[in-house]
Amino acid sequence: MAQLLSKPVKHIASAPAIHADGISLRYENSYALRDISFKLPAGEHLAVVGPNGAGKTTLFKILAGLLKPSTGTVEIYGNRPGGHVCIAYVPQRSQVDWDFPVTVSEVVMMGRIRKLGFFQWPKKKDWDFVHQALERVDLIDRGKRQISELSGGQQHRVFLAQALAQGAELILLDEPLTGLDLPSQEAIFSILDDFRRVGLPIVIATHDLDLAAQRFDKVMLLNRELISYGSPEEALTTPTLLEAYGAHMHVVRAGNGVAVLTDPCADHEGAKHE
Repeated sequence: MAQLLSKPVKHIASAPAIHADGISLRYENSYALRDISFKLPAGEHLAVVGPNGAGKTTLFKILAGLLKPSTGTVEIYGNRPGGHVCIAYVPQRSQVDWDFPVTVSEVVMMGRIRKLGFFQWPKKKDWDFVHQALERVDLIDRGKRQISELSGGQQHRVFLAQALAQGAELILLDEPLTGLDLPSQEAIFSILDDFRRVGLPIVIATHDLDLAAQRFDKVMLLNRELISYGSPEEALTTPTLLEAYGAHMHVVRAGNGVAVLTDPCADHEGAKHE
């Protein structure tokens, strides 16, 4: 609640959208993340890839201000994450209670809370924001439906509408494409392409290396430590992929895409487990 009631911070025009400097998060005797440093310019789209347990969700929660790193600092547009009303964080679907009785329009309105004030009722202009956001993601006819009645792809579009209603200037999406069919993925990317045209930075966690290579400006290859960061061609090389996924992986390239295949005949004893 303290964060909801805090005064919004102002952006520094010359600052990157994200500047992480040596962030680590340690739990007892092990690191969830260790010494992560990178900058994301405003307007660019970043894919964060790596094996299960690589720390992708932990990184997203630190960037959103939900977790505090043990060491290091994070700045969003030149200021610490706390107090920003511009950060929209969409968790994995498994972390959302889809049975909670709330309509699509009410979910989108939740994006307005920090702009309204915690105990203020929405005004007509706030509902106008909600309706405009639902129109932009092509769900205006679903506004009165329960969120649980929508398909997985539609549910993700609802949260993108919530980010729009919030006036988000940085969107963090934790594995939004998992379990979606190709048409649903394309519908989401159509919206993300609109965001790109207006210079809105997006960070997405995904397991799809081919998609990361083809659809994003930058790629971060993560396995608790930062393996590589840069353009897809720079980040997704055979040495970096083998370092991230282990020596028992076969790397196959096709065009500009990248695929990683396990070798079912390999002896995995002693391989790195997460």
